[in-house]
Amino acid sequence: MTRPGLRELSAHLPRRTIVHTPHGGCGCTACGAGLREIGQDVSEVLDYEPGTCHVVRHVRPKLACAGCKTITQALAPSRPVDRCMAGGGLLTHIAVSKFADHVPLYRLCQIYGRDGVEMSRSTITDMIGNCALLLTPLAEAIGRHVLKADKVHGDDTPIRALGGKGEKAHTGRLWVYVRDDRPSGDKAPPAVWFQYSADRKGEHPARHLKNFSGILQADAYSGYNAIYKDGRILEAGCWSHARRKLWDIHVKQKRLPGTLAHEGLVRIGEVFKVEAEVNGRSALRRRRMRQARTAPVLKELKSWMNETLAQVSAKSPMALAIGYSLSNWTALTNFVNDGRIDAHNNTAERALRGVAIGRKNYLHVGSDAGGHTAAVMYTLLGTCRLNQINPQRYLRHVLERIADHPINRIDELLPWAVAAKWEDDADEKDTLLAA
Repeated sequence: MTRPGLRELSAHLPRRTIVHTPHGGCGCTACGAGLREIGQDVSEVLDYEPGTCHVVRHVRPKLACAGCKTITQALAPSRPVDRCMAGGGLLTHIAVSKFADHVPLYRLCQIYGRDGVEMSRSTITDMIGNCALLLTPLAEAIGRHVLKADKVHGDDTPIRALGGKGEKAHTGRLWVYVRDDRPSGDKAPPAVWFQYSADRKGEHPARHLKNFSGILQADAYSGYNAIYKDGRILEAGCWSHARRKLWDIHVKQKRLPGTLAHEGLVRIGEVFKVEAEVNGRSALRRRRMRQARTAPVLKELKSWMNETLAQVSAKSPMALAIGYSLSNWTALTNFVNDGRIDAHNNTAERALRGVAIGRKNYLHVGSDAGGHTAAVMYTLLGTCRLNQINPQRYLRHVLERIADHPINRIDELLPWAVAAKWEDDADEKDTLLAA
């Protein structure tokens, strides 16, 4: 039996049983009499076998009729990418390794080379690019789902791209838009939509959000200003950004208590204490709790900021930090009267965390086209992460079907739709086994 207190290994894992019989066989080594089993001790060890490559041979016999000489042959099976030697499993492993596990392609070449499979980096790059083209309609469907929300979290991050003007590298931009209203009790599936641009001009978010009407939770980037003018989109600010400016000052002051920066952090901390309590509640409940508890805190905080601003130098870091909050006060306080809005934009920042880790490893994308490829892959894999779906299993499922899937039924391949189908299939299988 297993040792008490030892954490059990997951039941879904496949198991291989090895029976260890005594050296003497079925006879007693002491007297020679026969042995009978009176119990057994079982111990489990979690083992791992590295992924291996194998070749799938598709054989299509040609059959001829003895009478009319008609030749019959099965149609060639479709591939994820036409005339590509890689199957769905290999394409999935490459995509997940780079965009979820942050492994540069040259390292993947080395890993495959250890198993005797020689592939150049350019070959793998082409595979990823072709996959992105195939998956673009699915990424666009996720984008449409995101923009149907009442509120979207937005942010952007730089990414280095090669092949700019004069063949010089330039700084591109990955824009992220996240739909995740679980903090306000909404049951809609969360999703993230990435878009790439070669620069950071405000025309890009304006194009991305041209069909969106609702609340945009973002930082105070001036490129968003144009989309707020007609009232179609309401600006919601981020107290994490406002707090971070005070935190930077606090760190430079060696985190000494009693300073102006520390006092500001304590006051903003009261806002986040209320947010921790309202997280997951309904939008109506969140609004009521904020109006009762957060509104007085913010009123006192604004008075303190105005008083402090009159005491410090106009060009000091403290004045700039306070000035950020006061100049964006309306956007920063819109959340008090609308329970759908969060007090911060951490949802978008978390969505960009994988990009930040990835670019530390692969450093840059090969071109603007590579930036668009990254946007498609991050959209699919990021949405899988938000819905707690195994990206390896999901992406292989999609790649093995999407080439023949009707474009007008693309929503059937959305991550949460596929996960729901898996769950239904599992329940049906359990029912049949029980019967």
